[in-house]
Amino acid sequence: MKVLIVCTNQALDPINQEQTGIWFPDLVHFYDELQKKRILIDIASPEGGPIPVDEKSIDLKDSVIKKYYEDPAFCQLFQHSKALTEIDPLDYRIIYFCGGYGALFDFTDNPLVNNAIRIIYERNGTVITVGHGAAALLHATLSTGELLIKDKYLTASSAMEDRLHKLTKDLPFYIEDKLKEQGAHYTKALLPFVEYIEMDDRLITGQNPASSRKVASKALEELFEK
Repeated sequence: MKVLIVCTNQALDPINQEQTGIWFPDLVHFYDELQKKRILIDIASPEGGPIPVDEKSIDLKDSVIKKYYEDPAFCQLFQHSKALTEIDPLDYRIIYFCGGYGALFDFTDNPLVNNAIRIIYERNGTVITVGHGAAALLHATLSTGELLIKDKYLTASSAMEDRLHKLTKDLPFYIEDKLKEQGAHYTKALLPFVEYIEMDDRLITGQNPASSRKVASKALEELFEK
């Protein structure tokens, strides 16, 4: 039972040339929950190699963030990620797409991302996203040609949360709006930045970093209870 975590390679926002990358809590809170159960985990990215970290996401008062941020072995692991061309989706029961604003640029309509999602989902695997990692879902199609997310209930970073982060002018689009345009039933928490997840068949989505532990617990249920 293996899990594939996919992270962005996008280090710069091409709109304003400011630093971006993964949202570190999305990675380590999910990873930590699975590590407790000794789940086999691979970390990949579209291009492989270094995974940039959005420094705005580093809060060393969070014990889990501090643990992994200061762990040389873990840092080596995610700085030498596998390229999606190097992995065989047939090896994995679960694929998880980390959030972070970089994902809007290299997850969206990426053929390698779409292929991995289709293969894992159609072999009875589970697809999981948190936050802007849901960009991976926007153009993912099944073998029938139908969008995976059509008529699915899901969540992702809300437009309100993006506005509160004061990033409106720097984003190529609001992920909430694009998911709706693609025929998904988008839902969200009543308040921004609180834990909220959606489950629809074998699609599990979390709204924001506060939701990464919850989607990890649901991933464990998928692995051990089915």
